[in-house]
Amino acid sequence: MRLLLSLLIILIGILGMGVWTNHSLQSSTDQLTKEINLLISEIEQEGWDTALKRTAAVEKNWADSARWWPVFLDHQEMDNIEFSMAKVKAYVGNHNQALALGQLEELKLMLRHIPEKEALSIKNIL
Repeated sequence: MRLLLSLLIILIGILGMGVWTNHSLQSSTDQLTKEINLLISEIEQEGWDTALKRTAAVEKNWADSARWWPVFLDHQEMDNIEFSMAKVKAYVGNHNQALALGQLEELKLMLRHIPEKEALSIKNIL
């Protein structure tokens, strides 16, 4: 009976950690996506000085919120996001609207993909 209770507690703990991790990933990506949308608006209005400041804010938010992500995520995916952010910074610094907007849309897609990929679902299990 003790063994069954211990296994049940461990299973509940693992499932709880999974739900917490998925919720934390979703809230982090939602916050980053909101900041990227603000950056997109600034670039569309050609407010390059403000866009450069917002780019720095997105990078800072990424560094703060993604500090614990390597524990749960594939490092290649994290590297791709960092490479994309570096490109955005260069494009905004050079006032290249088309490339900056395209790269930001790609960045949003990569960020939205993370919680979907890590979610506990039949699709991800099978």
